[in-house]
Parts: sequence; structure tokens; C-alpha cells
Amino acid sequence: MNWGDLNGAGAWLIAALLLGIAELVVPGVFLVFVAVAAAIVGVALLALPDLPLAAQIGAFAAWSAVTVLVGRRWYRDYPVEGDAARLNDPAARLIGAVVTVERTIEHGSGRVILGDGAWPARGPELPAGARARVVAVDAGVLVVEPLDG
Repeated sequence: MNWGDLNGAGAWLIAALLLGIAELVVPGVFLVFVAVAAAIVGVALLALPDLPLAAQIGAFAAWSAVTVLVGRRWYRDYPVEGDAARLNDPAARLIGAVVTVERTIEHGSGRVILGDGAWPARGPELPAGARARVVAVDAGVLVVEPLDG
């Protein structure tokens, strides 16, 4: 088979490839579904090369809707967990970090060192120098608990 035999199918498959690349460049978990729809139309054209352009566009629109709905359902049923879920939430990325108490935590408040900065902290009584783990972030205040072990 040469490239000339692909005609419309080749155009749809190239469009699918370009949409897939665009998804990698500008991630948003949307273009990948449209790319799948374009690929489906391209493969269908290999089997039905005389499919009119209007039918191709209609099939692309229908498959785009189907793949986007399937994708939405997938991400609803299987939500992204772990670090990727907190990618755009800098405060949430602090959860689990190990910190050192800088100023004794008394009456529920103190300061801890995280990285190269000091943060206000809330938690149980902990002496300066103690190590703790961040369990939450509340309005810029790290909520900590003693580090086990």
C-alpha cells in the first residue's frame, strides 16, 4: 500500500496523530478523546473508501461525543489519585512532608521548618527540634502530628 491509497483515511489518521501530539504538548485530557474519534473515522475509511465527506464529518462528530462521554465516565469512576491529583494545588503537595519544629508548639501553635522556609504550624505539644509530619494545610498554617519512630 502506498500513501496515495490512503487519501481521506490518511488525512484522518494524520489528524488523529496531530491531536494526540497536541494533547501531550497542552495536556488537558480532552484532545486524546477527539484523536481517538479521528482515528476511528480513518480506520472506517480504510474499509469504506467511498464514504462521502458529510458522512465522515458526521461520524467524527458522533464518535467525538461518544469518546468524550466515555472519557468523562472513566475519570468519574476512576479518579486520578496520588501526586498527579495535587499537581495544581501547591498547598496539598505539602501533605506528608516531614518538618522540624523551629519554635515549640505550645497551646496548639508554633513554627516549623519546611525546606528553606519557616511556616506557622498547629498541632499537639512538640518541643523545638522535634520532627513532625504535615497532615493538612489550613489557610497557610501547616497542621502537623508527631513523626512516628
